[in-house]
Formats: sequence, structure tokens, C-alpha cells
Amino acid sequence: MEIRYSPDPVRFCRMTTQEVRENFLVESLFKPDEIKMVYSDIDRAIVGSAVPAGQSLSLTSADELRANYFCQRRELGILNIGGGGTLTIDEQNYKMSNLDCLYVGRGSKAIVFASDDAANPARYYLLSYPAHAEYPTVHIRRSQSTPVQLGSIEESNKRTIYKCIHPENAETCQLVMGYTILEPGCVWNTMPAHTHERRMEVYMYFDVAEGTRVFHFMGKPDETRHISVANGQAVISPSWSIHSGVGTGAYTFCWGMGGENQAFDDMDHLTIEDIK
Repeated sequence: MEIRYSPDPVRFCRMTTQEVRENFLVESLFKPDEIKMVYSDIDRAIVGSAVPAGQSLSLTSADELRANYFCQRRELGILNIGGGGTLTIDEQNYKMSNLDCLYVGRGSKAIVFASDDAANPARYYLLSYPAHAEYPTVHIRRSQSTPVQLGSIEESNKRTIYKCIHPENAETCQLVMGYTILEPGCVWNTMPAHTHERRMEVYMYFDVAEGTRVFHFMGKPDETRHISVANGQAVISPSWSIHSGVGTGAYTFCWGMGGENQAFDDMDHLTIEDIK
């Protein structure tokens, strides 16, 4: 498991492009037949992936967690962005279609990832936070997510936000998770941007075509930087940072948050004039 220690806003302003990428961009996700994990000291979030191509994969604890099993003191959100598969949680099977989500509660011991077709494997995205209580595992199918439509064609940001792991669908300690799909011809997400001092957030971009990129903007509103992001890569966003992106082509992204509350609308809104 890779460990990341986040710089503060003062150091962030002085960082080179490469230093920003090394600290906030997760490039190594979705390797076939591997479980990848990055542990951030920001709210002790863990960002990861599992791609069971030729074999099933079991999620175990890591030395850094000092736990007997991964979810001994944690909750876990899983989004499948690939082909069909099966998640087995303590011998209970959950069939995972594309864009299905699973909330795994604290205390779940055996977590196994599998694919239906090795030629088109499931690609599981993982986001985990510490948990202070145990809640049941919940399967949120694509059709069960809560859609919210925002933006407009004129502003190049018409999109649908799908809330998956959310108080409307699953009781959790702090994890909130979903994904956003942009309409054809729309490339901007979350602009005008916002911050939320009470929560950190992770954006994982996917369905980004080869040869295209998403330019993710982060930093204090008056001191921003951008990161060029490819398909299947994630950006860790501290609570003090904006998090917004614009693509050179179509894309989708998974958003996930952890922190003080689970209120989707608890944002510190900014205007275009605030962003430098």
C-alpha cells in the first residue's frame, strides 16, 4: 500500500507540475489481476482498484492498517466501471453489472472480487474511510441510484449526477459516493467550482477515450493549478481545494467524499470571479 502525506496550501503554491502530480494524482489504478491501494493522510482515505481478469482477488488488510482484516475499522464503497462480475462479502454474492455500486460495512471480513468474462473483466474502483459503527452491506444497482440533472448545453456542462452511496440509499458512517455523466458535447464539470471545508473528496475519471484528457483544476480558489488526467486515474482533493475539470472529449467521473457530514448540498459556493 502506498502512503501519501498531503502538503498544505502554502507548500502547494510553490510546487512544480511534477510535485503536484506526485502528491495528488493516482495513476496506478486498474492493473489486471492486481489490487492497488493508496492511503492518504487526508481523512485517512484509501483509494484503490481491483481487476480480477484471470483469477479472483481477495481484499486483505495491510501492515499500515494494523488490522486483522480490511474492514475491521473501515467502511468501503465499490463501483464497477467494467464488465460484469461478482462480489462476495462473507459468502454473500452480489452480481455487479456496469455502474453498479456496493457499500460494504465495517466488520465485513471476507471480500472477494471476480469477473464474469476474463476478456471483459470487471473493473472495481474502491474508496474507503474509517468507520465508527457497523451498517449493513447494500447493493445499489445502476437503476436504483438517485439522478440529479444540472447544467445546460449553453454552458457546456449539462450533466446527470447519480447518487449511489448516499443517505437516500444506504446508511453509512461518513462515506458518500456516486458518479456524473456529461451530455454529448458538454465538457465542464463543477464549474463554477466550490469547496467544502468539512469534507475531502476524490475524483476518479473514467470512460476517457484514448488520446483525450481531462484537465482537473485544484488549489485554493485564488491560487489554482491543473493536472492532466487520463482514463482510470484519480485526484485526491483536500477540503481547502476546489475540484473541477474540463475534458478534450467525453468522460465520466466517480466522486466520493468523507468527513464531518453527508449533506450533498453542504458546499462553499464560489463565483467565476473568485477563481484565479
